[in-house]
Amino acid sequence: MYRVGERINNLLGETIEKIYSLIAEIDAVKTSWRITNNIASQILERLTESAIITSSGSSNRIEGNRLSDIEVKSIYQNINIKKFKTRDEQEIAGYIETLQFVFDNYAEIAISESNILWLHKEMLKYCDKDERHRGTYKIGANRVEVHDPSGNVVGVVFDPTPPHLVRKEMSELIHWYNDAISRKHPLIITANFISEYLAIHPFQDGNGRISRLLSNLMLLLGGYQFTKITSHEQIIEANKAEYYKVLNYTQKTWKTEHEDVSEWILFFLTVVKIQAQKVVDIMNRDNFEQLLSEKQLMVWNYILSLNGGEFSRKDVIAATNAPAITVESIIKKFLNMNKITKLGQGRATRYKKIIV
Repeated sequence: MYRVGERINNLLGETIEKIYSLIAEIDAVKTSWRITNNIASQILERLTESAIITSSGSSNRIEGNRLSDIEVKSIYQNINIKKFKTRDEQEIAGYIETLQFVFDNYAEIAISESNILWLHKEMLKYCDKDERHRGTYKIGANRVEVHDPSGNVVGVVFDPTPPHLVRKEMSELIHWYNDAISRKHPLIITANFISEYLAIHPFQDGNGRISRLLSNLMLLLGGYQFTKITSHEQIIEANKAEYYKVLNYTQKTWKTEHEDVSEWILFFLTVVKIQAQKVVDIMNRDNFEQLLSEKQLMVWNYILSLNGGEFSRKDVIAATNAPAITVESIIKKFLNMNKITKLGQGRATRYKKIIV
């Protein structure tokens, strides 16, 4: 969609500086995560489970769902029962399973019309009231309206793409994404795609939730693996008023001569930055030990027992009885995480805990 490309190019210089400053901070965490991530599989599984529960609750509560994270966790733990009485429960169950699928299979999920329709169908598969329209584009108007206390329409906040043009505009948007993703920064492309998608509002219901599922998918496709352990949906929920304010401003200028997507891009990137910072918090000193496997913790406790003293690889092997190859891998991990420093070279190599 050429118009999306134009609005990227029309951003003001000051805004561009803010955008690329945010991108630099996010990409620093992305790189650090890729280099240092060696979390034990069972711990990574626990963090991912927590992210799915939090994301599912937040994404649906943004749209009016009333279930707490404790109730969402109960549904997650009993998802195989597949008996969900209320609409709130049905929405949560569908989101949980669809987000889990995205996390498990993102590398094989192309950004295509058929896949977006499939995600919509899967997300609403337990919702009895959505049976007629799930997995299909809208057939009726779904403009955002303001109602008085009696329920009468007193104004239109936003009038999205009419039903007969949805397939055309979605096709153009998807084509633009797949063409631009190899040439422009993935965070810029993702932010613009989500903005345009929400403006089109292609489905009768579920547009906001699908936008957040797509955000997860696109971030993972862009290499932001930390998406699996922290929830951007939770951050949006905590800033719900600002979320709608920015969207409202962006959509009011949509398809006008003064179209302005800058506030949305800044908001989206700020959300991802906070998400990335949460990863840093998880990896910091206060949380470090709970991220270690049993053998890693055993080596770490030995290092702590030295009270800042130096040690060699042989010292660790002798003290922990761990295999040499395991000790070597653990020492490399601690070096990458800046927990220890290397002293000397070759056979004389020794190590020391970094004092923070």
